[in-house]
Amino acid sequence: MMSVKGKALADAPDSEAIIGKARSLLQSGQLADAARICQKLLENEPKSGDALYILAVANRLQKKFNDALSVNREMIALDPSNGRAHQEMGHCLRDMGDSRSALAAYQEAVARNNALAGSWQMLERLHEAAGHMAAADFAAAQVEYLTSLPPQLQAVASLIQEGKMYKAEQLCRHFLQSHGHHVEAMRFLAQIGMSFNVHDEAEFLLESAVMLDPENSRAHFDYVGALQKRQKFADALEQARLLREKDPDDPQVDMLYANQNLAVGNFDEALRIYRSRAAQTPNNPGVHLTLGHALKTTGQQQQAIEAYTRAYTLKPDYGDAYWSLANLKTYKFDDAQIAAMREREMAPTTQLADRYHLCFALGKALEDHGHYQESFTYYERGNRLKREEVGYDWRRITAEIDRQIAHCTPDLFAAKAGAGFAARDPIFILGLPRAGSTLLEQILASHSQVEGTMELPNILALAHKLGGRRRIDEEPEYPANLEELSTEELTTFGEAFIQDTMIQRKQGTPFFIDKMPNNFRHIGLIHLILPNAKIIDARRSAMGCSFSGFKQLFAEGQEFTYGLEEIGHYYSDYVRLMEHWDTVLPGKVLRVRYEEVVADLETQVRRILDYCELPFEDACLNFHQTERAVRTASSEQVRQPIYQSGVDQWANYSPWLDPLREVLGPELSAT
Repeated sequence: MMSVKGKALADAPDSEAIIGKARSLLQSGQLADAARICQKLLENEPKSGDALYILAVANRLQKKFNDALSVNREMIALDPSNGRAHQEMGHCLRDMGDSRSALAAYQEAVARNNALAGSWQMLERLHEAAGHMAAADFAAAQVEYLTSLPPQLQAVASLIQEGKMYKAEQLCRHFLQSHGHHVEAMRFLAQIGMSFNVHDEAEFLLESAVMLDPENSRAHFDYVGALQKRQKFADALEQARLLREKDPDDPQVDMLYANQNLAVGNFDEALRIYRSRAAQTPNNPGVHLTLGHALKTTGQQQQAIEAYTRAYTLKPDYGDAYWSLANLKTYKFDDAQIAAMREREMAPTTQLADRYHLCFALGKALEDHGHYQESFTYYERGNRLKREEVGYDWRRITAEIDRQIAHCTPDLFAAKAGAGFAARDPIFILGLPRAGSTLLEQILASHSQVEGTMELPNILALAHKLGGRRRIDEEPEYPANLEELSTEELTTFGEAFIQDTMIQRKQGTPFFIDKMPNNFRHIGLIHLILPNAKIIDARRSAMGCSFSGFKQLFAEGQEFTYGLEEIGHYYSDYVRLMEHWDTVLPGKVLRVRYEEVVADLETQVRRILDYCELPFEDACLNFHQTERAVRTASSEQVRQPIYQSGVDQWANYSPWLDPLREVLGPELSAT
């Protein structure tokens, strides 16, 4: 017999039905009833985003503005990436007469979901009222584009922005079945494919879209991005050139063309365009920021500083500009700059991305001034904000490491002996970010027979491809399918790697470096497709490496660094997997410890060169004199002689690192 409680639960309407009823009441103007139903549901399901949203709207329409603001803040706290919550916050502030705060809320909304036509419409009006005509025109263009889409594709665009890719894909494919080769639908389907790392399908869709509608600049723009993702840098540059011929006056196209030149190492041409754009639009902070990045890459530090300073002067809350100065690692903020950053970080109108960039910049600024406790407070706050945005779950990486250990066995490597492409060109430097990999790259790239390139994504892209298309909660086909690959397939993959990376090789040296830290997760794959490649593990002490990562705000990826516990789990998994590679591929990987390089440079340089079967050259000891482009966070540090001061910087923060120690355990914490 069913219990009374069980019968009550069985008789209770489900949440979806309650939300449906509340939505109907809202649409029919029965605001109080809609609010009452949502409040009742929230007693049992306090994190129901739909109930919170309807309640916020109902409160606003009843002019219960304080209640509406409170619910909006709760929604945003639960999910800071919820663009609709920020939009509703904007509507509430607008109705309260606070145009300035409303504008900031709408900007936050479109930053998280740029398919919100309602937010763009309000931004157009608010910018126009404030006399910001360029911003108003841009918002108007977004409104015109979004409202030109069929309703189904408007929904697809919004679903993509909300990260609901499977639902977006189903809706988009259904639309294409009944509307044939609709170029915008093809664009959206390509975007969805890119999110699943199905870059080949995305490239095909966009190439087809450009052929169907050669004047569609949006499709052509996306096509360049797809080519770049597939490491077809020469093709991306050529398509950017063609697009530029069609739209010579479009600043975004001009910047795209410059970016492609930068990607293939045409630094002079890229800088020429960036400087030209900066001169044409002297009040555009984003152009000055991009110019600064290019100048930093090419070692023109003082000019980079001037560009970054110009960027934040134009936009005083431009967190990325402040962080870019901090990220030079050699720049020291003065008291006035620190005070300005504090003020902007606290301002309620500062957008999320600017806020966490400012937090990381303040952390570095206060560290340089010796104020470690306050510095840690800002580092922790910046990491928390970024962690909430990316939604990283360390358990997924642990499961991935488990799969590598389970499937990359001695039997696998014995069965595939003799497979792969025999080229000896690549030297892989891997490990964890902030472990000294850029230093090792600079040392080796100073050798006359070795060229440094960049962090090449080819191995990661191949691993994604082998993983197959799947939901995030589904297990990938890779690495279990490695045993199914034929000798010919493995050889083809290796040969393709050499061919696809050729565009990054400008000097004609016999060897080149692929410095991509996270390739440590795919050493088995590297060995199978390029059995003669050299592999160097850049290792740094657990506490030093982990805290250095915690202090770093990365341009993209490396989501595991935004929390002490998260980075502790990642470091532990890294050590565990490297021990496995040492067991199943003995002698394959050379481990180089950062602390030992700092303590005795020449011994470690000779050891590295012996492993790579290269003759000793003094230039490797004088690596800081080597002129080359460096794109990573350590770009300015490796242009200086080696220094001891960076080894134990984490000790200044020791009182606040117990969460990291607890995850690492006593053995790793002591290393």
